[in-house]
Amino acid sequence: MNRSFALLTALTLLGGCQTLHSTSPAPTPAVVEAPAVPSKPKVYRSFSEDSLFALLSAELAGQRNRYDLALSNYVEQANATQDAGVAERAFRIAEYLGAEQAALETAQIWAKNAPDNLDAQRATAIQLARAGQYERAMLVMEKVLQAQGDTHFDFLALSAAETDPDTRNGLLHSFDRLLLKYPENGQLLFGKALLLQQDGKPEAALQLLEAHNVSSQEVTPLLLRVRLLQALQRADEAMPLLEDGIRLHPDEKRLRLTYARLLVEQERMDDARAEFASLVQQFPEDDDLRLSLALVCMESQDWLAASAYLEELIDRNAHVDAAHFNLGRAYEQRKEPDNALNEYAQVGPGTDYLTAQMRQTEILLGAKRIEEASNRLSKARDEQPDYAIQLYLIETEALAKHQHIDRAWRIAEQALLQYPDDLNLLYTRAMLAEKRNDLTQLEADLRSILAREPENAMALNALGYTLADRTTRYAEARALIEQAHQLNPQDPAVLDSLGWVNYRQGQLDIAESLLRQALEGFPDAEVAAHLGEVLWANGKQREARKVWAEALANDPDSPILRSTLLRLTGAETL
Repeated sequence: MNRSFALLTALTLLGGCQTLHSTSPAPTPAVVEAPAVPSKPKVYRSFSEDSLFALLSAELAGQRNRYDLALSNYVEQANATQDAGVAERAFRIAEYLGAEQAALETAQIWAKNAPDNLDAQRATAIQLARAGQYERAMLVMEKVLQAQGDTHFDFLALSAAETDPDTRNGLLHSFDRLLLKYPENGQLLFGKALLLQQDGKPEAALQLLEAHNVSSQEVTPLLLRVRLLQALQRADEAMPLLEDGIRLHPDEKRLRLTYARLLVEQERMDDARAEFASLVQQFPEDDDLRLSLALVCMESQDWLAASAYLEELIDRNAHVDAAHFNLGRAYEQRKEPDNALNEYAQVGPGTDYLTAQMRQTEILLGAKRIEEASNRLSKARDEQPDYAIQLYLIETEALAKHQHIDRAWRIAEQALLQYPDDLNLLYTRAMLAEKRNDLTQLEADLRSILAREPENAMALNALGYTLADRTTRYAEARALIEQAHQLNPQDPAVLDSLGWVNYRQGQLDIAESLLRQALEGFPDAEVAAHLGEVLWANGKQREARKVWAEALANDPDSPILRSTLLRLTGAETL
């Protein structure tokens, strides 16, 4: 696994707002703030007394936060008066409230009565696209294009992502028709390339963009080219493209952020760090960038620099939970467990909460502070009842890992008294029963899971493997494992179990083949122990020793490896 995968994931999530196309924040409803004084006086129709009363009522309703009444009155009057100003105001309120039908209706009234207003035409095109009326949306957007206004062909393409193939094909034909008239229009090219990408044709999308100079000069097509190259495993070609783009647009944050992430992907950490540091200097108020820089410093194992940036985030009250969590990680690496515990304890509910609880528990159990670990988790369950089941699982699995099996069993029993229907807790108790040599309880719990979820591959595999490994009920074990294999044919754990039951039944060659596949997919000590044992039984002792040696190098304290070696070779080491 690429060592920077977790970092890349974090950076991608942090940069979620840096989309290919720029977006505007949701507008504040017009009824809340007084409208700006226009540079030219607006000309309104003459309204009837009833219309004036309805519009005044709408304004008063908006001031009292009754936007539903305001919208109802404005939509009614937009239809009645056909006034562009009233229709625009109705549209803004509908858009703010997410009232899609009202937004579509009022946008069309606005555009009809203000044919030269490009904002009205754009709004109508977008609402038509949201309603799935792509052909009409394209026709309206063409009017904007003819008037040399900014268009949103990218939105039209993105909104068609979940439609049926016929709709996407029809939209592609519309793009082709307009590209004949405007062959170098970057927004059209970008929209068509997006459609091709969504249609599973990244090569065609890339070829389209590469054939036009605009895609190396305008930011959004350039960014799409980079994404397509990455998807096609041609990231090396993206680097010079980004570098050229940055020279053309030195202040374009999206280009530089994409470039920095690509440096991380290529594990050029020093370069990535320098790029993120430059970005933070250029955009000092962007705390997403500051957190990204901290994560890059952590990836480079510069714990002190990372800590400084993380503490700065806490001082700025930005990404506070992520900052505390990563400070905990940094303190662990700096061999300061009490400081790490303090930081982890300040992580609130959210993305990092459960991992922070796991790290606290691991630190405390490693220091044999068992009561403190249990007290912290008990307090966490009281404070965050929505996480109670996950916290019970953290405690039982951590206790079992540190060989506190009886205590883990008591916690599992306590959890099941509180949550008797939770299958994860039931599965955890079954695994603890196996460690206690209580196969009756293990089988009862796993069959209880299967009674409710007959196609639970994990339970099928666990029961089948246990029967193959700990009993002579091989035929029954095989039936269970084969059912799990049908559900998850590539799962290394299932392949391991299938290999093992074949070994128990004397099918050594089949067992060897399956276990080789399992070890390739999941280089785990237990799988290596199984494969080595099959090789040993199949007269391939030298290769068995090699498999065991490689596994021991990665996991020297593996109990199953050592017990297998002792049983077959008479010694726990090679």
